Amino acid sequence: QVQLVESGGGLVQAGGSLRLSCQVSGRTLSSWHMGWFRQAPGKERDFVAAIGWTGDRTSYADSVKGRFTISRDNAKNTVALQMNSLKPEDTAVYYCNAVDYTSRTPVFGSWGQGTQVTVSS
Repeated sequence: QVQLVESGGGLVQAGGSLRLSCQVSGRTLSSWHMGWFRQAPGKERDFVAAIGWTGDRTSYADSVKGRFTISRDNAKNTVALQMNSLKPEDTAVYYCNAVDYTSRTPVFGSWGQGTQVTVSS
């Protein structure tokens, strides 16, 4: 059974940066496109970013394009999200999951606990 453990969140001022990490176990990471999603209070969980299984292509939600960078290390079974120029509207719980690259929808039925990102104005 796949396990997803997200970390790296925290409280940061607007304009600051954070780097999130996702450790995957129970699956061979290199077999999957991977992505990040986020859920703000009272809202649905939304797509943020995706990376192809070899790391050769990436895709971003318009709201984070140019500010966030997704990366992966298949040898370590980890996926990262570098977030720069953070805005208050980026405040959410962030989750990683395998992703259907075309539809930008999650693949694994289970989720990790997520990591809270709070951006103050």
